[in-house]
Amino acid sequence: MGAADIVPGVSGGTIAFITGIYFRLLEAVNAVPRAVFRDLCKGNVRAFWQSCDGGFLATLLLGILLSIVTLASGITYMLAEYPILIWSFFFGLILASVWHVGRQTRHYQASLFAPLIVGVVVAWWITTLTVGQLNPSAMTFFAAGAVAICAMILPGISGSFILVIIGMYAPVLAAIKSLDIAYLLLFMAGCLVGLLSIARLITWAFHKFHDHVLALLTGFMIGALNKVWPWKETLSWRTNSSGAQVPLSEISVSPWAFADLTNQDPKIFMAVVMAGVGIALVLLVEWLGERYS
Repeated sequence: MGAADIVPGVSGGTIAFITGIYFRLLEAVNAVPRAVFRDLCKGNVRAFWQSCDGGFLATLLLGILLSIVTLASGITYMLAEYPILIWSFFFGLILASVWHVGRQTRHYQASLFAPLIVGVVVAWWITTLTVGQLNPSAMTFFAAGAVAICAMILPGISGSFILVIIGMYAPVLAAIKSLDIAYLLLFMAGCLVGLLSIARLITWAFHKFHDHVLALLTGFMIGALNKVWPWKETLSWRTNSSGAQVPLSEISVSPWAFADLTNQDPKIFMAVVMAGVGIALVLLVEWLGERYS
């Protein structure tokens, strides 16, 4: 989940879903507030730990943090040096996840078409938004954490891409790389507040409208494919905080149009191979999740 959350366009919630821990995560997070007041405030630490599935949450959080800290620089480098291959891999990852989430539907019916289309349109629209820029103050780090975690927990909606849109991706990544504890704590506090809020809402929605929520999430992932499409035409550029030119506005194009526009090899064969690797990885993770759940 941590590795996925670093990449703009890939959702950690998708990884949680295909590994079979998504609903356990929601239940554990929902149990935290009640366990705090019922057990922790009374000094009953053991009961608190059991009530909120502490071992599971601690292991998951440790894995996410270790992945973010250790992979942030590597993934940033690979996206810069091998963009077509890396985005192709993520495209295959999300494409297989669409199939995985969609087949969890209990009863296929015509009424699921509407939330599916809404999910596609909303996610596609989000991927076309122009990158913004916020002043990285203490409060913006807190607010960015709250907004990003709400997206991260939803399969198909990338929390890191939301950070890109509001202009906080680079400041948050810089804080991670430099271990700026103060800003990171504020960001994590925002994540905690947002997570406790969105988890309860998602759990309620799944209990009441299981298939319709799945259709919406499937639509989110289909729409998100636009962001991870490997071949892009850059319409405009901006100068980031490091003084480098980075894309401001991009549109998806065909591999052949990409070759004509950039005079670069679209690497179609290797892109297909990397997409296949992404699909295979999802199938493997799904199989492992079913076998050891």
